[in-house]
This record gives sequence, structure tokens and C-alpha cells, in this order.
Amino acid sequence: MSCIFCSIIKGEIPCNKIYEDDKVLAFHDISPEAPVHFLVIPKEHIQSVNNINEENSDIISHIFIVINKLVRELNISESGYRIINNCGEDGGQTVNHIHFHVLGARELKWPPG
Repeated sequence: MSCIFCSIIKGEIPCNKIYEDDKVLAFHDISPEAPVHFLVIPKEHIQSVNNINEENSDIISHIFIVINKLVRELNISESGYRIINNCGEDGGQTVNHIHFHVLGARELKWPPG
């Protein structure tokens, strides 16, 4: 089964990387919905939030620590930002590898649209 995010992690598909460590990769979205729009993905293939368990749950806290670091570096921590995770087809998940979108640098209305 082919996973585009696993291919990005392996370097088979290029990305505009903004952060990488041994656990996660963060890169700018190829179709940004805001002036700042990046994704943070775990290097371990985890399909969705439904697949988080006691053995792999530490990755979620690490992802949020990385997000905290990046929003400060990108100067959106004070003005605000949105973190989005889609889970499953009805939830809008289009890549079956857990990922978090971070959007900022403009007012984000709710509901979107």
C-alpha cells in the first residue's frame, strides 16, 4: 500500500521542509489555505487518530511540542492559529497517515467558508 507521506519521509517525494527530527517531519502545505500553512506528521506510519494507543501515544505530545516551537519561529503564536486533524473519510481525511495542519497569519473564521 502506497502512502504519499511515507514517500515524503523517505525523501522519494520532495517537500518544503521546515523541521525534522527522529520522530516527526514538518513541511509547508502544497496548497496553502492561509499565509502560514504547514503539516506535522510522525515518521512512523499511523493511519489516523483511531490508531493511537498506549504504545504510540507519546508521538501526539511530541507533535504538539514541535507545533509550539514552529508557531513561535513563524511568528504566529501571539496572533493565533488553527490546528486541524481530519479522521476518516467523513472527517475529510484524504491521506491515511495521521497529520496535523497548522494555519495562521490571517483571521480564521468559524465555521470555515
